[in-house]
Amino acid sequence: MAEGSDTTLTTEQIAPAGNLIAGIKSFADGHGGAKAVIEYVGRRGARIVLVGEDGTWDDQFANSTDVARRACETAGVEVENEWERELIEQMRPSNDLWRSMGRRTLAR
Repeated sequence: MAEGSDTTLTTEQIAPAGNLIAGIKSFADGHGGAKAVIEYVGRRGARIVLVGEDGTWDDQFANSTDVARRACETAGVEVENEWERELIEQMRPSNDLWRSMGRRTLAR
């Protein structure tokens, strides 16, 4: 990936366990609760996609899927095994995200 790409992940971006738990808990508290889906991203670890009860979503990165599951469990966030229709329908992408996705498609 090109430098500056939003899909480039460096090890500095992977939160230490304490910060990871605090970030997950903070997101859940700020959005009326949350559910998580954990995605394996190879040697880089795992991506935790958090979906708030209000439809807002965010992601965090962990060193492995095991670390991600433990962090979610400790933060009191339920982990879904896969993307269920109800969870996807709950997500509300921001206007900024729609614009950035449009630019990526047009740039190809």
